[in-house]
Order: sequence, then C-alpha cells, then structure tokens
Amino acid sequence: MTDYAQRRRLMVDTQVRPSDVTKFPIIDAMLSVPREEFVPDAAREAAYAGEHVDVAPGRVILDPRTLAKMLDALDFEGTELVLDIGGWLGYSSAVIARLAQAVVMVEEDEAAAAEAQGILSSTGADAVIVHHGALAAGAAEHGPYDMILIEGGVAELPEAIVAQLKEGGRIACLFMEGALGIVRIGHKIDGQISWRFAFNAGAPVLPGFQRQAAFAL
Repeated sequence: MTDYAQRRRLMVDTQVRPSDVTKFPIIDAMLSVPREEFVPDAAREAAYAGEHVDVAPGRVILDPRTLAKMLDALDFEGTELVLDIGGWLGYSSAVIARLAQAVVMVEEDEAAAAEAQGILSSTGADAVIVHHGALAAGAAEHGPYDMILIEGGVAELPEAIVAQLKEGGRIACLFMEGALGIVRIGHKIDGQISWRFAFNAGAPVLPGFQRQAAFAL
C-alpha cells in the first residue's frame, strides 16, 4: 500500500523547502492536503513527482515547487478572498483554503469542476467555491478579490481578470515568453498593475490567456 503521507513529507523536504519556501502555513498546508486525491486516477503514482501533472491538452496541475513559490511570493495574511483560476480538480484551492479566508476556484472543464466539488467536500476544504465558467472570464459575481492566482501560463492577461482584483490587491502570473517563463507578482495601484519579478518557471499557456492577434486592415 502506498504511503502517501510519507510522499508528502518527501515532496516538502526535497521540492518545497530547498526552493526557499519556509513559511510554516505553506509547509503545513502542503503536508496536510492529500495531493493524490486531486489528480486523475491514472496519475496517482506521479502525484508527488517534481513536475506538472498533465490533465488535458494545454492544461496541467502545477508542480509543487512552482505552486509553493507562487504562494510564498503572494504573502498571505489569512484574511484574503482569493480567486484561483484553472484549479482543475482543486488541489491548489485546497492548499490556498488553509492560508486564506475563502477561495473561489474557476474551472471551465465541466467534468473537472463537478469532480472538484466532490473532492474538496470530501477532504474538508469547505472554504472553496467552485465556479464553472471560462477561465479568462474569472468570477466577477464573487469578487472583487484580495488575491488572484493563475494556474498555468499567461501570454496576455485579460482585462476582465485585472478588473476583479481589489485596489491594493496582489496577483501571481506565470508569463510565458516563448519557451521561457517568469513568475511575476503584481500589485494593483490606482487601477494599474505594477509588476515585480519573483522566479523562473514554465507551464502551458491557458485557454483565453494567449496573446490576442492584432487586426490589420
């Protein structure tokens, strides 16, 4: 029988802590949330590997290092309402729910959103609302949000998402520039996002977050 608790400890000790993520709430959340419950059954054995889990064309569950470093850079205080875009089966939202007051997870795959609802409920992540809809549209009816986390690559950030971030709020984006990716943390000041570099990573660009082609006459 697989000892998933041991795999979680190994994940934290070999992927999270060595990446300079040392805040206790993040470590505790990643030790507590059963990642194997939030991946497709066929990927359970790979749930704790140090790489993304492929779940659909152009869609992944972010590897533990990338997620942990994004959460670390966002700097939670515990009172935030968070928009988690592209959570698939809800792993990231379950982790964030242990760091923030409440989470709204947006998932456009109807089957994944329905399954996420059940898994989150069965694992006690009661502070998560699952919103089924286009990733690039966010979930304006539950916002505005103190924080936004985007679970995949971004070539261009939709204005609809920017509009849902509170003034003074923070957003974590993995901007893909060709094959290279850079995670930046944005602060919304006077309606505009001011970005700072956080770390390098990579992931497929999410549907709706591709660069929009310019129209020429």
